[in-house]
Amino acid sequence: MEHNTLELQQYIQPGKKVHLIGIGGVSMRPLGLVLQGMGLIVSGSDMNSSVSTDELIAKGIRVEIGHRAENIGDADCIIRTAAVHNDNPEIAGARARGIPVFERAQAWGIIMRAYKNAICISGTHGKTTTTSMVAHILMAAQMDPTVMIGGYLPLLHAGHRVGQGDTILLESCEYCDSFLNFFPTLAVILNIEADHLDYFKDLADVEKSFREFADLSTGGILANGDDENTMQTLKGMDVVTFGFDAKNRVHAADVSNDWRRFDVICDGKKYCHFALPVHGHHNAINALAAAGVAWMMGIPGDAVEAGLATFHGAGRRMEFKGTFNGADVYDDYAHHPGELSATIDAVRTMGYKRIIFAFQPHTYTRTKALFDDFVEQLKRPDIVVLAEIYAARERNTIGISSKDLLDKLPGGYYCATLPEVTEKLRELAQPGDVILTVGAGDIYRAGEALL
Repeated sequence: MEHNTLELQQYIQPGKKVHLIGIGGVSMRPLGLVLQGMGLIVSGSDMNSSVSTDELIAKGIRVEIGHRAENIGDADCIIRTAAVHNDNPEIAGARARGIPVFERAQAWGIIMRAYKNAICISGTHGKTTTTSMVAHILMAAQMDPTVMIGGYLPLLHAGHRVGQGDTILLESCEYCDSFLNFFPTLAVILNIEADHLDYFKDLADVEKSFREFADLSTGGILANGDDENTMQTLKGMDVVTFGFDAKNRVHAADVSNDWRRFDVICDGKKYCHFALPVHGHHNAINALAAAGVAWMMGIPGDAVEAGLATFHGAGRRMEFKGTFNGADVYDDYAHHPGELSATIDAVRTMGYKRIIFAFQPHTYTRTKALFDDFVEQLKRPDIVVLAEIYAARERNTIGISSKDLLDKLPGGYYCATLPEVTEKLRELAQPGDVILTVGAGDIYRAGEALL
């Protein structure tokens, strides 16, 4: 039986015992630390030991390696990561004993109810970067926030932070409707496109979820007024819009050619000026969204400027890795055609002779559903090197391969393994080139091996 989010409230109380399955994961580890900070007795399990599990053990949390029914001990409730299915022995053991099982997103939902400000950043693209930008601003404004990001932020030396202030900031993902478990006081929507089509039926289905998410907000909705799908989705709702078009309540003026310098105008008045360390139109629009959040929260413009002046990107978001044979090597998490487009546009402004694009598609369903759009973007770089599709949570029941993309691309290369990708990049690299390893899987390893 599925338990609803509000039922979990009775278990998120000091002294209660909670067991986290998959506790070493990117948003499970901070969840464990936040719950421990709230006075709960936390235990957990994970398939493998890691730096994450070592940190949790060092902080007094019992962590078992491997999944066994006895690991749950005398827990009052179980919280699991999305990757843990019903056939897991700990889930089966909990159900046999009548111990309720909740999802990770439900736990974050209950936790955010304890904060005065709960900022939830959603959208098909740009969530990690925008959440990271807002984290920089909140830190510059000395608000001591609790933060949960789906990536690594150098400022935090992690993807999370447990603060003592009255503000919680969460990257909020639409996959499996997980963000519908949240209780935002400010809901942010960056953009809406057809994605995660292994879960959603189509774009209309995606839009329905985003509207429900916006409807959850008790204190305001900030949305991209330049994005047609977003505006269509939120029709008739009371929304503060941001964008480059001057019709938006939060918009840019006097924008430089490289999108890095502009004034932010809020309700007709200059709020702050940006000289961004990061490139590209997509980062400029993310920065506008972050400024909109700060303005709606009443944060002074100088704190916004100070916060973003030190923002050089989140981990795996156009992250500079080093130089090989005179070519600069960057890594980027882009895995949807819209994100590929934004990354290529940004790199074009950086003045390199050639763009060498090593791309690893992410999931078979996404590759098939958006095949023509991927082909269109992959024709744009000077040289494309394709790694095989990264399966993630899927099995290849479709019978699709990166070779199918290559058939549509003149003069690209296919590599069955990551060492072959590294070898091909080594062969191609020349002074003045930029080499990009791109994808949400483990393609970054190919660039790291090159260096």
